[in-house]
Amino acid sequence: MLLFMDAIGLRPELITMAQRIASWGYVVLTPNLFYRDGTAEELMPKGDLRQPGERESFFAGVGPRMGNLTTDKSTADTEVFHQTLLGLDAVVGDRVGTVGYCMGARLVTRYAGSHPDHVVAAAGFHGGGLVTDQPDSPHLSVATARAEFVYGHADNDGSMPPEAVQTLGAALDAAGLTATNEIYPDAPHGYSMADTSMYQEAGAERSFAELEALFARTLR
Repeated sequence: MLLFMDAIGLRPELITMAQRIASWGYVVLTPNLFYRDGTAEELMPKGDLRQPGERESFFAGVGPRMGNLTTDKSTADTEVFHQTLLGLDAVVGDRVGTVGYCMGARLVTRYAGSHPDHVVAAAGFHGGGLVTDQPDSPHLSVATARAEFVYGHADNDGSMPPEAVQTLGAALDAAGLTATNEIYPDAPHGYSMADTSMYQEAGAERSFAELEALFARTLR
């Protein structure tokens, strides 16, 4: 399966999460989406994002990286990640699951739409910007997907308000897809990341439980 990182980037916490998923019996590829801006080690936070103000300070410099990762670039990158994953010696077959966090949820959605013959399970947690008024809005990609989807949205999230969740749900229904599209109560944006001040154990553990069940239904 392919894990798309959040905007904070590839770091020990993401590797811990990937290892947890791998312990369920899957091969997990977790790429550095910001490789154009530097190595994972160069870009990872130097401070403790659980401390007051540290997360906010770090995010002040993240905007340019996110802006540099255009849809065209991320689509081309995803194709390389996909081929790399299927080419790994430990991979058996060509059924793929994927999960993304924060901005990674957008890439998950597009990945499922662009590779319907391979991606059978797709999950996005505390995703932002999944619904926009642009022609490349991520939610439009579900029209060509065949995967089962699980979305766990943050509560009171300005980047994914209730009306956007409803629009995403309508798109999933129109595509005839099996999907869970829910807001996690009281869970802040970034709830799954234990190395930040936004971590919420209830939301994080729910996301892992739903992800494990999704993969068991589709990838086994």
